[in-house]
Amino acid sequence: MPVKMQPEPPHFSKKVQKKGEEFLLQNPHAKGNDLKPYWRKIIPDLHSAYSGICAYTCHWMPYDISSITVEHFKPKEMYPQHAYCWDNYRLVCGRLNGRKGVFEDVLDPFTLQEGWIELHFPSLQLIPGKHLTAIEAQQVDTTVNTRLKLNDGICIGARRGWLTPYSLGKYGIDFLEDMAPFMAKEVKRQKLDDMSHLMWEEYRELEQHRKLKKR
Repeated sequence: MPVKMQPEPPHFSKKVQKKGEEFLLQNPHAKGNDLKPYWRKIIPDLHSAYSGICAYTCHWMPYDISSITVEHFKPKEMYPQHAYCWDNYRLVCGRLNGRKGVFEDVLDPFTLQEGWIELHFPSLQLIPGKHLTAIEAQQVDTTVNTRLKLNDGICIGARRGWLTPYSLGKYGIDFLEDMAPFMAKEVKRQKLDDMSHLMWEEYRELEQHRKLKKR
């Protein structure tokens, strides 16, 4: 889902940028893990600025988990000069940060266009938007399936964890918009907020089959 870049915190320059620039002046060949991780000091600010939503999974991450990370979209291994720049930071869970790694063919949430990625119901697979060119669809496929593996069992299971309670009426669309905004947007775009839609019957049947299969 497209993410709007938020303003840097007032103390970012003092806590991170200036210290980082000084370090790079003293260590001009440092890169990657050799860099001082001053960016970790502003993880709370990053979490607050982006409402705790992972830029890649588009799900809320509670602040008390240990896998909230600063993802350098321009990898610090290749671009150490951007290691201490607020506009290079994405709020990302540790698992997806590791999958993104140093790859540079992942679509940037800050520049991603609306409609490039859609959510298929009831499978919960992420798919390229229907209006995309073949090249654009390939970019989506590379990002979703090859690099971030957003259609693996773990990620689909996480999406199911948000959708199933919604399908059972345990909370409404407003709560889903706060906690899983991309999913909520797709539910509304595809007019699935009408719980009498036939898709929900199919989804519940799939869930029942999945539970029986696990026994």
